[in-house]
Amino acid sequence: MRAQLARVDAVLVQAVIAAALSFAHLHDVASAAGQDGWKAWAYPISVDLLLVAAWRRLRSGDAKAAGWCWFVIALTASLGANVATAGLLDMDAVPAWLRILVAGWPAVAFLGGTLLAHSTPTVVDEDTEDQEDAAEPAPDPTPALDPAPAAVSVPTALIDHARKVAAEHHTRTGTPIDTPTLRARLGIPAPMAEAIAAHL
Repeated sequence: MRAQLARVDAVLVQAVIAAALSFAHLHDVASAAGQDGWKAWAYPISVDLLLVAAWRRLRSGDAKAAGWCWFVIALTASLGANVATAGLLDMDAVPAWLRILVAGWPAVAFLGGTLLAHSTPTVVDEDTEDQEDAAEPAPDPTPALDPAPAAVSVPTALIDHARKVAAEHHTRTGTPIDTPTLRARLGIPAPMAEAIAAHL
């Protein structure tokens, strides 16, 4: 138990140190880019909040593509500030492109935060689902009976042709033509063949 608490404490202390350093680097970059006073302090808060919102979306398991997109954007902003303050950037002569990025960050963060907060996961209403299940009729236990065949309309010309085919069959075989043979000779569906056979 003590070992577990010590491990949790170590992780928590490390997280606090990392957050404080990253927070300070973001503040320094914002300040160097012309954002003074309270505005310079608002930038690290904005980046960290976007990171948290994206991480929560990833943990929820819903809309992970959006979560990863905004997580990478916020992480790039945080990591970029950390690297920039490591001596790679002249804090007294910040380039114009960085000033543009810093000035445009609030709009980007607002867009990301809004999309992450308002693209709520689809929740199935269990009560509605139960009502729909209850509304479905129970299956009839009695065996289903085949419905009576619907009347098939047969053109008179086809009946006349079938009579010729039946007469030729009778002449050749000496027996009346049966329905399967009539169907095969005419190339028609079974219901139509039965309807024609009734006319012969």
